[in-house]
Amino acid sequence: MALTLIEAAKANKGETLRSTVIEMFARASDWLANLPMMDIPGNSYAYNREVSLPGVAFRGIGESYTESTGVLNPLSEALKVAGGDVDVDMALIKMFGMGRRATQTELKIKALSAEITRVLIKGDSETNPREFDGLQKRVVGGQLIDNGATSGGDPLSLIKLDEAIDAVPGANAIWLNKAMRRRITAAARTTTVGGFISYGVDGFGRQVTKYNDIPLYVPYTDNSGTEPVAFDEAGSGGGSTATSIYVLRMGEGYYSGLQNGTMEVRDLGEMQSGVPAMRTRVEWLVAQCIEHGRAVARLRGISNAAVVA
Repeated sequence: MALTLIEAAKANKGETLRSTVIEMFARASDWLANLPMMDIPGNSYAYNREVSLPGVAFRGIGESYTESTGVLNPLSEALKVAGGDVDVDMALIKMFGMGRRATQTELKIKALSAEITRVLIKGDSETNPREFDGLQKRVVGGQLIDNGATSGGDPLSLIKLDEAIDAVPGANAIWLNKAMRRRITAAARTTTVGGFISYGVDGFGRQVTKYNDIPLYVPYTDNSGTEPVAFDEAGSGGGSTATSIYVLRMGEGYYSGLQNGTMEVRDLGEMQSGVPAMRTRVEWLVAQCIEHGRAVARLRGISNAAVVA
């Protein structure tokens, strides 16, 4: 069963340190907070993705059927190891107490959350084999939809956004940057454009904007202060001032994260060499998986301009 990080935190009764870290991790990223994580044994997950269905037909009395079988593609996802160490000088702990360690651990969690959020979209195992491939590289073919053909991108078309939603049966999430979320809510207030906007709350009680009853989730900036879906992509006509919107059906059997157990938080105690310090290690075996061929669609070539109908 795939659980979100919020649900995993609720399940870890009695493990105060780990549950706190998982919840902090989720708070640092809307994407990670709502992404179902499927627990797997070992270091990889093998599955079959449906490519085509077998043929069927009507037949007359005394006639036979033409035999046919469906086509499945065997695929595999390997887990990657992400994390980091936090060392706090013993002198600082003596002066300011153990709270100094907690503060530094929270900062490390935020940094790790931002990096994994970036890799969910921009990851490229060819450039860096230590990370998994992101959605920008994975979503191809009919699930890759052009918003327009202008170099540098075109204003978001709600018709094209609806087309991307239609490309994902049962869509339950839209990933986009903060600027595009503002553009969509502004369009809903414009009588000549429209768009059905509603609001709900997430697992932390925060307001969530919805388009056509599908939640709009935004990422937080990466460690360099850049949004994972900033206006720095090439549009279908070239240029590097466009962004993308991702429509997803999240859940087991569709699109989910993978992990071998929840993230680990280990207190390694005082280091035996070097600077006298207490060390904490945060580590997570993680990857992502698109099991269904229509679980994710990418609408690319969107400029930072007012939305059009």
